[in-house]
Amino acid sequence: MASSGLMKRKRDDKRPVVRCDWARSELMIRYHDEEWGVPVHDDRTLFEFLILEGAQAGLSWETILNKRENYRAAFDGFDAPRVAGYDQRKIAQLLKNEGIVRNRLKVASAVRNAQALLRVQEEYGSFDRYVWQFVDGRPRMNLWKSRTQIPARTAQSDAMSKALKKRGFNFVGSTICYAFMQAVGMVDDHVVQCFRHGEVGATQQISTTSVGQEPPKS
Repeated sequence: MASSGLMKRKRDDKRPVVRCDWARSELMIRYHDEEWGVPVHDDRTLFEFLILEGAQAGLSWETILNKRENYRAAFDGFDAPRVAGYDQRKIAQLLKNEGIVRNRLKVASAVRNAQALLRVQEEYGSFDRYVWQFVDGRPRMNLWKSRTQIPARTAQSDAMSKALKKRGFNFVGSTICYAFMQAVGMVDDHVVQCFRHGEVGATQQISTTSVGQEPPKS
């Protein structure tokens, strides 16, 4: 979440607040101002965004945000151990839930991804430690002047996608992985004119030698 000090400073500033142009509705503005691009290191929240980004495929992000609370209720607050234990009866129940995207492949992938995430936690200690190594553990700050400059995928998202698929994750194509990286603050893709650019703890982009490789365990 954005700090109260930051938001107070912006409210007190007489100049108009400039945001990324995709943040237009009240829901999207709140998400943009408080969450998008803020570094996340909590495994439960990382799992939530991984599932929501996969559910978004072919739909608008606003559609998913409108269903977010329904998803949290339907998937036990994105408790990975509980989701990993869902059986076919539970999946059938979820497919009748009008509050979520009732796509059998997407619902089944949430269970599969929970199981894969638990294996990563067992091996690496946390999902957080694993995924953040694709950006060397530090957020990358980009300097885009327009949304049209922002890529749909990068070498880092390609590497993440390849590694996650190898570990049994599903609905983790490179484009989905990059949207995930943007959401959880692994990259700061706020355009430079946006008041949130550079305000969420991102540091200057650094080079990496691990692109396309499996991150080390230590």
